[in-house]
Amino acid sequence: MNQRRYKQGIDRQQGMLLPMRVDEYVTEENPVRAIDLYVESLSMESLGFQNTSGGISPGQPAYPPQGLLKLYLYGFLAGVRSSRKLAQECQRNLEVIWLMEGLRPGYKTIANFRKDNLSALKATNRDFVQLCQELNLFGRELVAIDGSFFRGNVGKKSIYMEEGLQKTLRHVENLIEIHLTQMDQVDAAEEGSEEENTKWREKFEKLKARQEKTQKRLSRLEANGEKQLVEVDPDARLLTKNGQSVAGYNVQTAVDEKNNLLVCCAVCHDGNDTHQLGPMAKQAKQILQVSHLAVTSDTGYFSFDQIKTCMEEKITPYVPEPDKLAQTRRRGKFTRLQFTYQAARDRYLCPAGETLIHYSQDIKNGLVRYAYRSQPMVCAACSLKSQCLPAKSRFRSLYRWEHEGIIEAHRQRMAENGKGMMSKRAGMVEHPFGTLKTWFGGRHFLLRGLPKVSAEMEFSMFGYNFKRVLNILGLEKFRALCVERIANRTPSVLFLWLFRTWRVFNPSIQTFS
Repeated sequence: MNQRRYKQGIDRQQGMLLPMRVDEYVTEENPVRAIDLYVESLSMESLGFQNTSGGISPGQPAYPPQGLLKLYLYGFLAGVRSSRKLAQECQRNLEVIWLMEGLRPGYKTIANFRKDNLSALKATNRDFVQLCQELNLFGRELVAIDGSFFRGNVGKKSIYMEEGLQKTLRHVENLIEIHLTQMDQVDAAEEGSEEENTKWREKFEKLKARQEKTQKRLSRLEANGEKQLVEVDPDARLLTKNGQSVAGYNVQTAVDEKNNLLVCCAVCHDGNDTHQLGPMAKQAKQILQVSHLAVTSDTGYFSFDQIKTCMEEKITPYVPEPDKLAQTRRRGKFTRLQFTYQAARDRYLCPAGETLIHYSQDIKNGLVRYAYRSQPMVCAACSLKSQCLPAKSRFRSLYRWEHEGIIEAHRQRMAENGKGMMSKRAGMVEHPFGTLKTWFGGRHFLLRGLPKVSAEMEFSMFGYNFKRVLNILGLEKFRALCVERIANRTPSVLFLWLFRTWRVFNPSIQTFS
């Protein structure tokens, strides 16, 4: 009977006179070579990485920061973010062995590198954003801003709300009262043994300890002026949106229209996006270095003062206004938008053509408002009274923000171009968040504390942009770009000779000079 033939592997016991080169572990088309060249093109000292200055220190030599940065970037792109798993990759993954040149740092060394170089990791992200600028990968005309809740390294059960703590405290105090009553009854009857009495006392001590612990948590909450207390990660919050709650952080991103690259990101613990439009738009405008910029975001970002801030910074916002008058329209009542403002005479005209005059002003939520009121005698004789006046009211009142002309211009702008901008926004912002959460898997942030989480998010932004730029430019062009960066940073005779030699053996790769 004929036996089937199979490909033959290498005999594990056979000695090899000429072993393979480590460089043969990865092909020329492997993206790991792009990681290697890009990190080598960085000035680690100017970015602020540790262990980059000269001199000999006692003890074992430090691992090169370039190698550890390569390892972290590779791990992020490969979906391996744990320091323990990265340490394992250094021993079994041929790509990582090639990238690390055979070095095998322990998980503690890998974790400490991230912890001790938070500012440098942020600077690395800014360097790559600047590189994207130089390559004209940003359109620098339209930016979409969006936010999403990311899970932190904290559980929901470790977050205590003021209302919940007060409820727990009342419950424990009731249990203590019941327990004391039962103890008194047992003592009066003198029926309990010494062992039973000991159990009663132990249970009482546990209740008292629980009461004291809950009271301390309430006191800390009141002292900090916060509504939530998080003992594991003090900066995390229990965030709720659309009926779903997440224990973590609110992540903000700004995405450029041209290639859907991230321009900037930020991490906060606000439960909504109301105060994020202005800061994110200004940061994006500063990074893109433009005189004017258009930004688009969803309804959650609509805010009078945020739109005003954008206009003052020469940023044109496109933000849909939440429809808070739908119920009024369904009842057949006139909404505020059906009253026409006449700026020349500083008055409003109602749907019946009557006048509402300015009579006072007040301040609400930090906004100065002007009040306008109709004439009770006119309203009493109006045929549209039932559609206009609230119940038990003799006149109609309206309030106008002191800068409401900005909002009226915004409404006009949204009526003309809002639909198209919202369509663009959805195509721009959904991809980065979806991609990042897919890469992160079940655990989003591994670090704790706002400074560390912010650095982790910026490095994640760097990883996202890095992979996207590789797809846009192609591996060969990106490697050529990195080689030229190294040549410009190290203009020595030897390196220029090596660069020219590299170009001879790679004639198909186009440079960016």
